[in-house]
Amino acid sequence: MAMIFKSEAIGQGEAIPRAYTCEGQNISPPIVWDNLSKSAKSLVLIVDDPDSPDPKAPKMTYVHWVLYNIPANSKGLGAAIHEADLPRGTLQGKNDWGRVGYAGPCPPIGIHRYFFKLYALDTVLPDLHEPTKAQVESKMQNHILEMAQFYGTYVKGKKH
Repeated sequence: MAMIFKSEAIGQGEAIPRAYTCEGQNISPPIVWDNLSKSAKSLVLIVDDPDSPDPKAPKMTYVHWVLYNIPANSKGLGAAIHEADLPRGTLQGKNDWGRVGYAGPCPPIGIHRYFFKLYALDTVLPDLHEPTKAQVESKMQNHILEMAQFYGTYVKGKKH
């Protein structure tokens, strides 16, 4: 059976509620996972927006959240999670604002897609000292057992 990865707050392809964006409280949504490979040693979570800056002419993928070394025996993350509440051993990477932690959708123009991606790895990565998404992706190459994702959308200024 495939890995399960979802959010009770964000339906697949549906609008992301305002609370989880820059126009709301800018808190992380609750997410859960299950059915991981028995060989998984750690998890990586990446949240990014491939439609930046303009979905009609995307030029980059904007990174909103990077977590790695999430224990494979964990089952998810609650809403509005803070660093102190992360599962023991979890490390954070930098988002494209140059900070660690969750930074919610805040698109300059148009409807953007925000992908939540979870990777199960056959290893625990070394401490990369607040790495970028690219640095985490480089280190996890050849260690990915499985991956699951979902996405939500957001357009600034629209009531959700």
